[in-house]
Amino acid sequence: MLDLSTLNPPQREAVDCTEGPLLVLAGAGSGKTRVITCRIGHLVLHRKVAPESILAVTFTNKAAGEMKERVRELVGRGRTKGMIVSTFHSLGVRILRRDIERLGYKRNFGIYTTSDQLGLVRQALREVSDDGRKVDTEGILWRISGWKNRLIPPDRVQPRLNDPDELLAATIYPRYQRLLMACNAIDFDDIIMLTVRLLQEQPEVLDHWQERFRYIMVDEYQDTNASQYLFVSLLAKKYRNLCVVGDDDQSIYGWRGADVGNILAFEKDYPGCRVVKLEQNYRSTGTILEAANHVIRNNSVRTEKRLWTDAGEGRPIDLVIAQDDEEEASQVVERLQMERYRHNLSFGDFAILYRTNSQSRAFEEQLRFEDIPYVLVGGMQFYERKEVKDALSYLKVIDNPRDEQSLLRIVNFPRRGIGDGTVLKINQWSLEHDCPLLEAFGRVEEIEGVTGAVREKVLAFHRLVEESVRDFRHAGNLAARVKGLFDRLGLEEELYRTIEDPATARRKVENVAEVINSLAAFEERIPGATLSGFLEKVSLMDEDRFAGKDKKEHGKDAVTLMSLHSSKGLEFPFVFLVGFEEEILPHKRTVEEGMPIDEERRLCYVGITRARRHLTITRCLNRKKYGKLQERQPSRFLEEIPGRLLQVHEGSVKKASTEEEAEALAQDFFARMRSMLQQE
Repeated sequence: MLDLSTLNPPQREAVDCTEGPLLVLAGAGSGKTRVITCRIGHLVLHRKVAPESILAVTFTNKAAGEMKERVRELVGRGRTKGMIVSTFHSLGVRILRRDIERLGYKRNFGIYTTSDQLGLVRQALREVSDDGRKVDTEGILWRISGWKNRLIPPDRVQPRLNDPDELLAATIYPRYQRLLMACNAIDFDDIIMLTVRLLQEQPEVLDHWQERFRYIMVDEYQDTNASQYLFVSLLAKKYRNLCVVGDDDQSIYGWRGADVGNILAFEKDYPGCRVVKLEQNYRSTGTILEAANHVIRNNSVRTEKRLWTDAGEGRPIDLVIAQDDEEEASQVVERLQMERYRHNLSFGDFAILYRTNSQSRAFEEQLRFEDIPYVLVGGMQFYERKEVKDALSYLKVIDNPRDEQSLLRIVNFPRRGIGDGTVLKINQWSLEHDCPLLEAFGRVEEIEGVTGAVREKVLAFHRLVEESVRDFRHAGNLAARVKGLFDRLGLEEELYRTIEDPATARRKVENVAEVINSLAAFEERIPGATLSGFLEKVSLMDEDRFAGKDKKEHGKDAVTLMSLHSSKGLEFPFVFLVGFEEEILPHKRTVEEGMPIDEERRLCYVGITRARRHLTITRCLNRKKYGKLQERQPSRFLEEIPGRLLQVHEGSVKKASTEEEAEALAQDFFARMRSMLQQE
């Protein structure tokens, strides 16, 4: 039986309000999922609403599945028949399967994957482009996707005349759509776009679904984009029994089309709607919530609310000020260990959260050095990323010119006009003449079928590798020399040139820069460091993975590393929020481009409110960029947290360069640990 007496007054109000539009502003950790599921149960059990009249929409299949299961537990499996709890896209497919024939498609339409889509883009390109220039098909698809999410059909696109890539994408868009239709296929973005079109153009179809779904609930409403907003508005227009749940303070996906204005304008869109604020937090301590409240109240446009808890103040927030990013990682891992011993915790109780994925490198290395299991969420391990492997391949060839696998990886990165056919001929010639591949590149004039222009490009590549090998024969100053090599190669320019999405390109550039930072840190730690030693360290990290030493990483007993974006919706007893500096949080791009800082502040708010028992914030006085230390400024968000909530820790972490020093540091660590436990 559904017991509503356990709900607090605002939660109970949200559950009881079943008729008319309702906006539930649910602060972090305020029990919004419980409210949604109890509201559905209340409709079915107490208000006797037919289950098939209820629609609940959320953003991920996982969230939809969990919500569906919780509703079944509340009302019983037999009472959920016909009820729809799904994602926006699953709902769209359901509607299209019934009536897409009205738009000229057949009901058995296919949904194309990214590889299928790229194939169609290339086919469309062959119809319009014959100038021979290299075209970024992924970039074209990215632009088309953006237009579709804004509900802009091919005939209404207005490309910027000074942007040749956008002009080309606008030319390809109508051809791409015709090819999709000829294949009786749609892509992922079409699901919502075509569903909205169907509902707008076919009144009887709209009426059918409006009659079917008389009670509609939307979770994470602050994350809806233009097409999803219109989709919901059309379905709810007739009966207006629309309940949206969300938190404008946690709207952090503007970069992918989410519009926080949708939730902020709900009261205007639905005059007379009921507004319920869920402000009691069941997750965090009072200190953590006070810090979060002080930060987020500085946003200029938001709905006023203030999180509170009756769980007590808890400990002050630790603010760790490190000399540089390597010391930051050392401090975090040491404090993690001490908290674990102090409170008898598992590694799974800890999370390290950062603004950009490139920040994970130092923490990954330190955790591996301490043999601490971890899981990297929302991204590949640092040394598994493509751009990192490409950069390391240059270093591997310099260290071992006979590494032919790495040589083949770099022969046309950056692009230098040496095609696959040419490489195949050279490789075949090297096999026939029992000649190392690099030497074969230098003897390309002896190889038949390689034209003069291409031959010069091959010889230039051979000279580049040979000169680089000579340059790295001596130890010392490795990071600076690698930076010089990468600058000479133009790796940064290549990534920006070949990757259409600026945010993706920037992340990859940051990762390449982090390779240099890693090498600089290795030089500091190891006297007389060599390129071979650095590459050996990287290889041994891979060896640990392949040997099965990371089996715990995907279990519960592992430290979680993730970006702030990936952390939304999650919680951890102990959180380390790292890199609290200007140009990291808030991000450099936001500051330099003069963009509103509100979304970066919301991202900070999300990070703070992931912590349940204790929060540690870290920042560096200096941070490596391309291997050289640069002075850093504290994040403006740090100044928004009252000093009385912070306990500041400054000082250096000692680093061991010998086994004896490592043993001494270990003994010191455990002595401090015993002292701490005796004081409690």
